Amino acid sequence: MGKKGFCQLTTPFESGNNRSWEEYPRPQMKRKSYISLCGEWELSVLKKNEKTPLGNITVPYPPESRISGINRPLAKNEQYVYNRKFTLPDDFNKGNVILHFGAVDCFADVRINGTPAGGHNGGYLPFSFNITKLLKTGENLIEVYVTDKLNTEYAYGKQRNKRGGMWYTPISGIWQAVWLESVPENYIKTLCLTPSLDSIKIETEGGENEKTVVIHTEKGDIVHKWTGDKTVIRIPEPKLWSPENPYLYEFTLTDGTDEIQSYFALRTIDIQQKNGRSYICLNDKPYFFHGLLDQGYFSDGIYTPATPEGYEYDILTMKKLGFNMLRKHIKIEPDLFYYYCDKYGMIVFQDMVNSGKYNFLIDTALPTMGIRRGIKHRASKLRRIHFESSAEKTVIHLYNHPCVCYYTIFNEGWGQYDADRIYEHMKDIDPTRVWDATSGWFKEKLSDVDSEHIYFKPIKLKARPERPLVLSEFGGYSCKIEGHSFNLDKNYGYRTYNTKEEFQKGLGELYENEVIPAIRNGLCAAVLTQVSDAEDETNGLVTYDRQVIKVDEKAMNDISAKINAIFDETTK
Repeated sequence: MGKKGFCQLTTPFESGNNRSWEEYPRPQMKRKSYISLCGEWELSVLKKNEKTPLGNITVPYPPESRISGINRPLAKNEQYVYNRKFTLPDDFNKGNVILHFGAVDCFADVRINGTPAGGHNGGYLPFSFNITKLLKTGENLIEVYVTDKLNTEYAYGKQRNKRGGMWYTPISGIWQAVWLESVPENYIKTLCLTPSLDSIKIETEGGENEKTVVIHTEKGDIVHKWTGDKTVIRIPEPKLWSPENPYLYEFTLTDGTDEIQSYFALRTIDIQQKNGRSYICLNDKPYFFHGLLDQGYFSDGIYTPATPEGYEYDILTMKKLGFNMLRKHIKIEPDLFYYYCDKYGMIVFQDMVNSGKYNFLIDTALPTMGIRRGIKHRASKLRRIHFESSAEKTVIHLYNHPCVCYYTIFNEGWGQYDADRIYEHMKDIDPTRVWDATSGWFKEKLSDVDSEHIYFKPIKLKARPERPLVLSEFGGYSCKIEGHSFNLDKNYGYRTYNTKEEFQKGLGELYENEVIPAIRNGLCAAVLTQVSDAEDETNGLVTYDRQVIKVDEKAMNDISAKINAIFDETTK
């Protein structure tokens, strides 16, 4: 038993036989010079210039999580201070040593041997520092000072100090991998991969002038040399990426003494007209995106599963249940999550991480009743700068992943401002994906799709000719499993079922009577709430601890088969 009223839930990923977070954290820019800094660090709390040791913390688990070894929140006016000592192997330094952080929530000040290396704000994106000149022979010290006041001017997602209902336990500090790599004096700083159905465009920044790529195919290697920062390579007998056949082309890119292992996939995503309606097309063909809302919370490490197997479990289990898409909801995951989606064939609809205050009346209650226009939020200059900069960096960060096919800018009016302007800007940055400017309600003029959320009334939808119709949230049915639920006293969901059998029946009727008929009216994507329970919410297809699957595999695959049959019939 955990805290009063809450159950301590253990996941299958906590076993000592499982993998750790020392797996290479960036599979699309993999170098041989890699040192993981995950594992034990010293953690102290700093308040009023007085530092108090808390003991050892296991990185990358946030201090609020049970498996971090700390299990305490960051109080007001406190800072966390992380310490880690390391010694580089004699042959490690090739000219530059780069220190990488996957993500730190929310403000990080990094020092090497007492000297500032740099700072970063925002809790969801990677950052790095060249620490070469700060290193000394022998043992070195990293210090990371973390501040996190859960300031709503910055992206904060589903975190709230007063957790409960659809709001979850807040986290702080290091919650993704930390690692070192060494690169030569001139090295490739960025790699940008843009596929078509028969070619790959490779763009780089940095490095020497001449580059060589060796692409491994079933018919043999393709060797291509070029000078400059970009090239296009034709792929003979191309194999296209899809959830049904997630084929990845692995390659090696060499530039002087810099060598990178990476991969790409051939696939396109666009919007096309067919039979007087608009559809989202995968590889030039209309495709039904049968998906789930994915919060990315775990009962062991909250934001971070005990091992990467937590992500693999969610992806593979949802595929086993017949789904081909996850809507990653208001959270950006470690790069390994997107790699597994690439590898196993799971499309990702990616949300930007919202900022701004949330108002239940304005953002949920009135829109649910049908009042969905004329309400706007104000955004300070600071919030505008941070949100738009983070959105741009998110697109750059995830650009190479073939699984990422669709972005949501604003969700249910939360923090929404200038949606048309931001849509145009983001579409200009990445025209290769579908852009949902306003998911749920409060529509403005511009968006690639019509995006609807329906929870408390029957689903009755009909597509307009000019835009694809997406049911970007629905369902939310609750089934609380005794012994596998976080909150012993309270429950959150939109319709309650007492047994797995009743839950399955309710879901089946929802699809049969409401979702599938909407496909005949032009629906081309549907996002059920949700993958897993998350704290008070018990509306997942699996429990928060990933120990119980609540639905029947055959029944769910029968639903998927019927969806595809009806969709294929309507798009012939």
